[in-house]
Amino acid sequence: MSINTPTTLGMELPTGEGKTFFGHPRGLATLFFTEMWERFSYYGMRALLILFLTASVERGGLGFSVAKSGVIYGMYNAMVYLLSLPGGWIADRVLGQRRAVLYGGIVIACGHFTMALPGITTFYLGLCLIVVGTGLLKPNISTMVGALYSENDHRRDAGFSIFYMGINIGAFLSPLACGYVGERINWHWGFGLAGVGMTLGLIQYALGGKYLGEAGLYPAPSPRGLGVEKRRFAIGVGCIVALLGGLALLDMMGVIEITAEKMGNWVGVLLIVLTVGVFTWLLSAAEWTVTEKKRFVAIGVLFLTSALFWSAFEQAGSTLNLFAERSTESAFARL
Repeated sequence: MSINTPTTLGMELPTGEGKTFFGHPRGLATLFFTEMWERFSYYGMRALLILFLTASVERGGLGFSVAKSGVIYGMYNAMVYLLSLPGGWIADRVLGQRRAVLYGGIVIACGHFTMALPGITTFYLGLCLIVVGTGLLKPNISTMVGALYSENDHRRDAGFSIFYMGINIGAFLSPLACGYVGERINWHWGFGLAGVGMTLGLIQYALGGKYLGEAGLYPAPSPRGLGVEKRRFAIGVGCIVALLGGLALLDMMGVIEITAEKMGNWVGVLLIVLTVGVFTWLLSAAEWTVTEKKRFVAIGVLFLTSALFWSAFEQAGSTLNLFAERSTESAFARL
């Protein structure tokens, strides 16, 4: 897998040892296996999530209705992708991609191991930790892949293809492993196995960090300075914690009632309002040229079609999972 021919493509690699990974910078292997194990943990847990939510208490599940379980599953997936926006900002302005990926992986592993503990509180806490950790890791590890190559390096596209194969391998293996352990042995052990996968990814990420050179090592320069960005980050985190704490306190006092269904409705309305607001601003603001506004229209069309595609794609972990459980014969049942 590694060959000592650093000059065959006329490129200077990020390592001083001249090792390559299928003709690519050796750091690609580090990111390949990190993402493979992260996707192992993500898809392994996701394969069990809707089944655990709807399984009866006698079978070790939570016994939720399909409607409530679908809302929880949908909010979880929505937040995983939505938190990539602040996760990218934190890496660019405060931490750098290298540390953002490391911290994100640690939080993800803690989330899976928290879900391995029985209890409704640990379940929701684990989901929240996984959402936060994935928001830090997912957008930034891909950025680091691009940083391994110079601007004119023709290997970059192929490097991303190899990197994406790591995603596919992890996503293929994890439902088989975590699904079997979760359904046939214990739901929480299945969640714990997903955490073991993320832990393996973190170990090899730490050991292989020396091959990454300076990729993602520092945050991007900010005209306001790093100190200002850190203060803005601290203020933002404080506001979010205060808001969530206030809502929890009002719920405990009986002033408002917070349920999964209501939260799902609030999140849905919020996302629609934000989307309409952003595109309205883009198309109406005087600072954009006519050509730029035409491009925004094209982006809007792609945005809608992408939303339709992913809404169908994500049925794999919810509707199709329930269909497979209730309307087909599982291979695990014959083992």
